Amino acid sequence: MNARIDEIAGAVLDRAGHSKRFLVAIAGPPGAGKSTMADNLAEALKAKGESVAVLPMDGFHMDNAILIERGLLARKGIPETFDVRGFLDIVRAVRPADQEVLVPVFDRSRELAIASARPIAPGDRFIIIEGNYLLFTQGKWAELDGIFDYTIMLAPPIEVLEERLWDRWRGYNLTEEAANAKVYGNDLPNGRLILENRRPADVTLEIALA
Repeated sequence: MNARIDEIAGAVLDRAGHSKRFLVAIAGPPGAGKSTMADNLAEALKAKGESVAVLPMDGFHMDNAILIERGLLARKGIPETFDVRGFLDIVRAVRPADQEVLVPVFDRSRELAIASARPIAPGDRFIIIEGNYLLFTQGKWAELDGIFDYTIMLAPPIEVLEERLWDRWRGYNLTEEAANAKVYGNDLPNGRLILENRRPADVTLEIALA
């Protein structure tokens, strides 16, 4: 296990103390490695005997039909293309640890969110929430300020994001033209928006830790 991941897991445990429920946020632009780090931190905490669940923000993408109607399909992933109210409701429902909460999960291969696809049990002490806008300072996303107990920001250099995003979209067998539109027409501009409008985090990293 990466020593830095183990160190962060230790810091999370120290801050959690005897808390029944502890929310960890992992934020960052598209391609930063948020889901990878969330899974690795979850495994590190489980190795220390803790119960952990991962809540991905991507499950709150608006459906493509709505985005088409609003002329936003090509910009899928920008702040306006998420159900931010629904996301806030779920995070607030998860906070007390007094009931099971079913959360949606995004299927990237089909570009759609699957409702009630992952349960978060009352006994899951640590909830790792990962997504682009967890530390975003604009719009309704700003209501997340103060709701997390520990925050991590992944902020790779733009050139690293660019390479990762090309790898992502080629992996889905997009044409070069389609991948180019995704990377330069949407993901990189969105990444800059996220990096330029973020609250300070407890930990900021240039690379996701394996």
